[in-house]
Amino acid sequence: MSTSSCSNVFELGKYRVELQTVEAAESSRCCSTKSSSSVSVPPPKPLLIGLPCEAGEFPVLLLLHGFLLSNSFYSQLIQHVASHGFIVIAPQLYTIAGSDTSDEIKSTAAITNWLSEGLQSLLPPHVQANLNKLALAGHSRGGKVSFALALGKEGITTSLKFSALIGIDPVDGMDTGKQTPPPVLTYVPHSFDLDDMAVMVIGTGLGEVKRNPLFPACAPKGVNHEEFFKECRKPACYFVAKDYGHLDMLDDETKGIRGKATYCLCKNGKSREPMRKFVGGVVVAFVKAYLGGDMSELMAIREGGHEAAPIELQTVEFFL
Repeated sequence: MSTSSCSNVFELGKYRVELQTVEAAESSRCCSTKSSSSVSVPPPKPLLIGLPCEAGEFPVLLLLHGFLLSNSFYSQLIQHVASHGFIVIAPQLYTIAGSDTSDEIKSTAAITNWLSEGLQSLLPPHVQANLNKLALAGHSRGGKVSFALALGKEGITTSLKFSALIGIDPVDGMDTGKQTPPPVLTYVPHSFDLDDMAVMVIGTGLGEVKRNPLFPACAPKGVNHEEFFKECRKPACYFVAKDYGHLDMLDDETKGIRGKATYCLCKNGKSREPMRKFVGGVVVAFVKAYLGGDMSELMAIREGGHEAAPIELQTVEFFL
């Protein structure tokens, strides 16, 4: 299979994309495109939604942000995935958070349960959400939350079933033995009982490297992507970007104090665009494979390795 058959997933797809912000039921501020009063069943948390402009029925991807990050920092990644024919929903789970992720797990479950009663009212009549094809993804701490929900931690379940799970440089805490509650990693190989759910783990080579002695690594060894993949069962795939860091899939420009901090807290690659294109493309290929039954692009990336991707890959591993 030629690498050209998968190269298009690393570029924008054929669909024009609309980004839409939606206020939460709990919010009284009117700062979004759609306020809670204009939505029949408002969501539990504020949302950023990327949707194709053209008519069709599209699978849905729920994307969880990283620690203390804004969902808006993922706008370009959301647009990339949505342009290939997906509805991407990125909630703002919190603005301030402690070490315990239990509330984020509960909030993600509440948003998932809301989808069947509230999502369609936010979409144009010609755009239909196919909730039978639903994937869950999360970056950094959001990756941990995604795995925790899929594993039923805290006894939390959802009314809808996820068919695919994606950890984008997931992190389970500060270090081995310093996992944030509830812990996800067990350090037992293939221990994740996900009921045959397909899993992809994306890691960064620079995530475990300290930017300077004053700050810890953003994705410390022992609680990062490597351990997450070790605990996965079939089917699972694993990619590690060699020369890119923990936040290199964010927008080229992230504004505000928190946005500026994304440039100085973690060890970064030379630029964000190549890593963001890789993450967007491999997410598209993975969800096409396990939500749409088309394995061709994911297998082309596997076979093409370094040649197929817009970045150099340190690891490509499949467990099928």
